[in-house]
Amino acid sequence: MSHRRWSRKDTRSISGEFAAEGVQICPTSVGKLLKGQGYSLRVNRKRIAETHHPDRNRQFEIIALTKKRFEDAGQPIVSVDTKKKELVGNFANPGKTWRRESQDVLAHDFRSQAGAIAAPYGLYETILNLGTVVIGMSADTAEFAVDCIDLWLTEFGWKRYPGMKEMLVLCDSGGSNSCRCRLWKYSLYEKISRVYGINVKVCHYPSGASKWNPVEHRLFSFISNEWAGQPLRSFEIMLEHIKSTVTTTGLKVAAFLNEKQYMKDIKISDKQMDTIGLKRNDELPQWNYTISPKGNS
Repeated sequence: MSHRRWSRKDTRSISGEFAAEGVQICPTSVGKLLKGQGYSLRVNRKRIAETHHPDRNRQFEIIALTKKRFEDAGQPIVSVDTKKKELVGNFANPGKTWRRESQDVLAHDFRSQAGAIAAPYGLYETILNLGTVVIGMSADTAEFAVDCIDLWLTEFGWKRYPGMKEMLVLCDSGGSNSCRCRLWKYSLYEKISRVYGINVKVCHYPSGASKWNPVEHRLFSFISNEWAGQPLRSFEIMLEHIKSTVTTTGLKVAAFLNEKQYMKDIKISDKQMDTIGLKRNDELPQWNYTISPKGNS
């Protein structure tokens, strides 16, 4: 074995090693010396993408150009995604809160002990800096995702954008709004485009780039801060924390509960897909397409 050993060094252990060599120095002084040489306590940075699609940068350029067109036309831009699923019950939630005494929670986070599993689906309006979160009590399916967009349109969309002729949906490439999911495209046509008579433009972020989706860092991050350290014992507690999420830049969030039960593994046939008005862009068609209300039937 070599003489080299890997060990975790802190100021106290370094101070002890100096003392063993006859040099007296306190941990605080060790820290000052380290800072003087450019050292400091640092955390890991998630900057290395596991996947790097060759068209990644071009897709970001397409998204930027599309957003600019919709902003200039005053048409809605909605960034959507499902937040991390949460166990509803007396479970520990990372973070700290100001209290006289700590709250007692269960020692383990077993799904079997949860009263339910919540699926918060978020919609963030990039132009108005407003958020809407729909908490699902069932499976996180494409049908559920489109129902959340339908709820947003009914409650806020038409009031905030009375002259809406089209809308831009920004989403990831996987999950309930996957670029490969037929049910996602078919439901957008059946429940949104055909019903309301609007074009739905969809732009997917490349695989491995979901953190650039605005709903992640402009909505979900602030919700996580709001309920940090608070056990999510009920849906009512979750809704209240989401509704009370605000920022100094003016973010306000509405929250709803969806009690509908959704079926998994719904198959959409080729014949059904042929009926929808799906037009793929000439460039990167797998990530960019428009769903028209006219259909193909």
